[in-house]
Amino acid sequence: MTINAKRANILAAPLLVMAPDTPITPRAEGQDRTVIESSPLNRWPVVISGPSGVGKGTLAQKLFDAHPGVFASTVSHTTRAPRSGEVEGVSYYFISVAEFELLISQNTFVEYTSFSGHYYGTSKHTIAEQTAKGLVVLLDIEMHGVKQIKMHPGFNARCVFIKPPSMEELEARLRGRSTESEESIQKRLTRAEAELEYSKTPGVHDIIITNDKIEEAFEKLDKYIFYGLTA
Repeated sequence: MTINAKRANILAAPLLVMAPDTPITPRAEGQDRTVIESSPLNRWPVVISGPSGVGKGTLAQKLFDAHPGVFASTVSHTTRAPRSGEVEGVSYYFISVAEFELLISQNTFVEYTSFSGHYYGTSKHTIAEQTAKGLVVLLDIEMHGVKQIKMHPGFNARCVFIKPPSMEELEARLRGRSTESEESIQKRLTRAEAELEYSKTPGVHDIIITNDKIEEAFEKLDKYIFYGLTA
C-alpha cells in the first residue's frame, strides 16, 4: 500500500530525543519579563491533557496569542470524516483506517488512540519538524496518549493536566458546544472520570491546573512554562 506523502507527513523521521539530562530550574518571578516571554525554560514539547471540554484548546490558543513565535502546534492524523470548516493538512490529515493501521505498524506515531470508532495520532515527524525550528510544540492529548508518551524513554516532554472544577461543570461545557450527540456526551463523561482518576498517579503530570476561571488557569500555565512554577 502506498500512502500519499503529504497526508502521511513524512514517516521516516526518528523519534525526537531531547537533552534527557537537562534540568528544569525554576526562575524567580522578579526576572525581566521581556526576556522570560521569549525564552521558555527549555524547548521540550508541552503536553496539555485533560478531559474533552475542559478548555485545553482555549488555553493553548492563549499561549499562542500571548507569545508570538514561541509555540507551534502539530497536525494530527485521524480516520474520522472532516467536519464543516476543517481543512486537510491544516486541521488534520484525514486518512483511512487501513492507512492509519499501516502507520502504526511502521512506528510512525509518538501517541495514538481510538475514540468513538475513529483513530487519532501524532506523528514523530510533526514534532521533530517544529522543534528543529526552535519552537515549543504544544500537544493537546488525552489520557491514552499521555500513557504512550511516558513509555518512550528518549522522548522528554512537560506534562500538564487541566482539570475541570467539577463533573457537573464539565458536562455543562460539553452540552454548551451544541456539537455532540447525547451518546457522545456520555462517552466523554465516562472517559473524563477515568482521566481524572489517572491524573492522581504520582509522577505522570508535572502540574495539575483546575480550569475554573480561564484567566487564572492561563496565568498558572504561563508561569509553569516560563518560570517552572508549580504552585
